Amino acid sequence: MKLSEIKNHLKSLKEIGFQLPNGELVPSHFHVTEVGKITKDFIDCGGKVRNESVINFQLWEENDYDHRLHPEKLVHIIELSEKVFKFDDLEIEVEYQGKETIGKYNLDFDGENFLLTTKMTACLALEECGIPSIKPKVKLSEIQNMTSCCDPKSGCC
Repeated sequence: MKLSEIKNHLKSLKEIGFQLPNGELVPSHFHVTEVGKITKDFIDCGGKVRNESVINFQLWEENDYDHRLHPEKLVHIIELSEKVFKFDDLEIEVEYQGKETIGKYNLDFDGENFLLTTKMTACLALEECGIPSIKPKVKLSEIQNMTSCCDPKSGCC
């Protein structure tokens, strides 16, 4: 979800809810403790220089059960951040403290709650690593006609 999308969704909500991938809701007394831009400069395993930027929201909860972040307040925080940092309309990444460590999530919306969706790692240089981007289809009849690698004449022993 891009920054402009969350602002549009917030304008139609009376309450903000964030739902974890396991279906549990982040407790309603959460705070958005940070809104910022994270830029990552790196070289992938194929040697290509890359640059990625995301808008980062950090969610935090504590024993402040009387606190509730209202949609208009979060819109205000986002707009202030845009003004100060001159954000582009980038994808949003959400950080949330799990039981063992901070989790990073993508963001989606189901019409009622913002959904924290899982992020996955991936190789960005599949060809350079020798990993086919499409799994090759092999006919069983071709496999049966292939010489076994354990054949005494194969040279592997």
